[in-house]
Amino acid sequence: MRVRAEKSLGQHFLTNPELLAKIAAASEAGPGDVVLEIGPGPGALTRALLDTGCTVVAIERDERMLSGLERPFAGRDFIVVSGDALEMDWHALVAPWQALGRQWRVVGNIPYYITSPLLEKALTAPFPASITYLVQKEVADRVVAPAGHDDYGALSIGIQAVAEAHRGFVVGRGAFTPPPKVDSAVLHLVPRAVPRVAGADVPAFRKLVTSHFSYRRKRMQRAMREALGVDAETAAHYLEAAGISPDVRPEVVGVEEWVRLLAVVSRES
Repeated sequence: MRVRAEKSLGQHFLTNPELLAKIAAASEAGPGDVVLEIGPGPGALTRALLDTGCTVVAIERDERMLSGLERPFAGRDFIVVSGDALEMDWHALVAPWQALGRQWRVVGNIPYYITSPLLEKALTAPFPASITYLVQKEVADRVVAPAGHDDYGALSIGIQAVAEAHRGFVVGRGAFTPPPKVDSAVLHLVPRAVPRVAGADVPAFRKLVTSHFSYRRKRMQRAMREALGVDAETAAHYLEAAGISPDVRPEVVGVEEWVRLLAVVSRES
């Protein structure tokens, strides 16, 4: 299927069969699984996923792609749905297979400009078994970064609080048509059976973390005063109760420490 990539949709097509097979393998999809594929485009990754033996339910907003997707996969375990993935109910789309006891996964070579909202949507409970996205290498590095690393920040903490995050192999920009300006990497997320932060607390957790990272170069006691508008004594009390030194910076505070801090602030503020 030959269709020109649409710049406004952030399309960069990947057609190398070996790379596509590696992405499908990284997703851990297999017989019995149903994969929700985000933005299949011409269907190259779709084919690799179907070859694993899974069922694929694809969401495609580019109407030029729809007929070209339906014909080559006729007779296979494939359904394409027209629409915007950010506006659709993913759980409803896979509900018929879940009712049969089949687990679902999310996979996609996704547009760079909507990476964050697609990550957030995929990590909205009830969770899939896994999420595998091809994203900017820089984003993948930030998601998996440990505390104290230069890439560690609010994105790292927010995702690691609810999922195990792994960065897979790098796909160079030259593998895509048209080539993007940056390299990509496979990001594989496995939601935690018991998230470190409960769903109802996620917005408050994100707000707590992002507000402190606005002052990432300041020590935690000062960052907390600025972020929460509390006095030095209160900030020191919160940090002591959470087991966090007042002299460290936000960028070295681990995920579990942020979780404890949320509990303290929620309980005592």
